[in-house]
Amino acid sequence: MPDGSVWGQIGSAVAAEFSDLPDVAEFTRVVVRLLLAALLGGLLGIERERKGKDAGVRTHMLVSMGAALFVLLASQGGMKDSELSRVIQGVIAGIGFLGAGTILKAEREDKVYGLTTAAGIWLTAAIGVAAGLGRDSTAVLSTLLVLAVLALVPILVRDVEPAPHDRPADSDPDPDPDKEKKLDGVAPEGSTLAGNRAGSAGNGGSAAGRERKA
Repeated sequence: MPDGSVWGQIGSAVAAEFSDLPDVAEFTRVVVRLLLAALLGGLLGIERERKGKDAGVRTHMLVSMGAALFVLLASQGGMKDSELSRVIQGVIAGIGFLGAGTILKAEREDKVYGLTTAAGIWLTAAIGVAAGLGRDSTAVLSTLLVLAVLALVPILVRDVEPAPHDRPADSDPDPDPDKEKKLDGVAPEGSTLAGNRAGSAGNGGSAAGRERKA
C-alpha cells in the first residue's frame, strides 16, 4: 500500500474524529452553552467562597460544566427526551455523592455542617443541565433565585429567631437535682447514709475513750 494512501486514511480518520462540530453554528452553540454553565456556576461559587466554604468557585464551575456536557453530548448523539432523562438521573446520583462529601457532623448529634453547600452543589448541577439543554433563560433565572435565597433568607431568619440572651434566666440546660435540694434545705440523696456512717464512727470513738479512762 503506498505511503500516500496511508497518510490520507490517517487524515480522514482525524477529520472524522472532529466532525461532531460540522459547522460554525453548531460550534457556537456548544461554546455558548458550556460558557454559560461555567459562568452561572462561578457566580454561585463566589457566594460560597465569600462565606469561607471549601467548595468554591472552581468546584461550582466544574460541576455546572460537567452536568451541561453530559446532557449536551447525549443530545448530540441523537438521544430522545426519554433517553435523556436517564442521563439526567445519572448526573443527579453522581452529584449526590459529591454533595455528601461536603457534609460534616460535629461532636454534638444536633449539629451538622455543610448542608447548604451540598444543596448548592446539587442545584448547580441542575443549572448546568438546563444550560446544556439550551434552556438558557431558565438557567439564568434559577441562578438569580438561588443567589437571592442565599443572600436574603439568612437575614430574615436572623430577625425571626430569638437571640441566645432572650432565653429565660431560669432555664437550666443541665439542672442539678442535688443543688436544688440543698437550696430547699433538704439533704441530697446519699447524704443520710453518709451521716449515719459518720455518727457511728463518732460513737465508736467515744466508747473507746471511755474504756481507756476506766
